[in-house]
Amino acid sequence: MRVTVRIPGPLRPYARDERSVEVDRGPGHVGGVLERLFDRHPALRDRVLTEQGELRPHVNVFVGSESIRHAGGLHTSVPEGAEITILPAVSGG
Repeated sequence: MRVTVRIPGPLRPYARDERSVEVDRGPGHVGGVLERLFDRHPALRDRVLTEQGELRPHVNVFVGSESIRHAGGLHTSVPEGAEITILPAVSGG
């Protein structure tokens, strides 16, 4: 029961330049999948989560095409074989 986590360009240096990582789905929610990702790539944790373990405001996470902000946050269910995408906000002028 594995899922694929897509790593965007700005975060790849913290994940050994991997574009995607397959991890065990674990308990079946986004928080559990992210914990498995952070076990492999610990430097990603501080770029995705706050010190309180919440999703950083400038980071979006999607299960398929659905934002977890509108679906239960880190408790959002992750079906087997799903793709999770981490997408930091981009700003500029």
